[in-house]
Amino acid sequence: MGMVLLHLPLPEKMPEADSFLPLLPPGVRAYALYVQAHYLYLKGEYAKSAGLVTATLAMGASSYPIPAIYLHLAAVMDYMSMKQPDQAKAHLLAAWELARLDDLIEGFGEHHGLLGAMLEAVIKPKWPKDFKRIIDITYRFSSGWRRVHNPITGHDVADDLTTTEFAIAMLAARDWTTQEIAKHLKISVNTVKSHISEAMRKLNVENRKDLKKYMLL
Repeated sequence: MGMVLLHLPLPEKMPEADSFLPLLPPGVRAYALYVQAHYLYLKGEYAKSAGLVTATLAMGASSYPIPAIYLHLAAVMDYMSMKQPDQAKAHLLAAWELARLDDLIEGFGEHHGLLGAMLEAVIKPKWPKDFKRIIDITYRFSSGWRRVHNPITGHDVADDLTTTEFAIAMLAARDWTTQEIAKHLKISVNTVKSHISEAMRKLNVENRKDLKKYMLL
């Protein structure tokens, strides 16, 4: 589980999920299926991951708030990767409704960089104080995450960008145009260009394609 969530290479010998999933209590099983969905996302199998999330939620995972929140966040990751922001927004709001009841915002901070600037687009305008708290979690979480991930993998995920710069750079690295990013975030094209230019300056790269070396892709 930890290997997947830290985006680390898996051991060569791993038990098949089918061998242990039926043995788990329903809530734990739902979270294990979130980890499986996250793994499929890392493999670039976004549609399959989203399908797994949908099936898991339909089979009762919605009764377990924490696994359900994480499952919905995995779906946001998937749909933003497939450039389907409306579906991503629906899952984000479903996760947010579950989270707000008991202030379960940790997962949003943990997943910020993978959510395709959806927190900036949806949560920040309507819940600015909660957004700030989420971003505080993001800074604390990502610092520790990178300290484990970067040395082991040799993949230096950027650590000197603001969360907004990182989110926009992620979209740019995934071939979103400046206009598409501006529409998604409801900001001006010039503001998008400014964030991308600053990210490129900090990372010392000359074009958008080179941003990928420092992103969570």
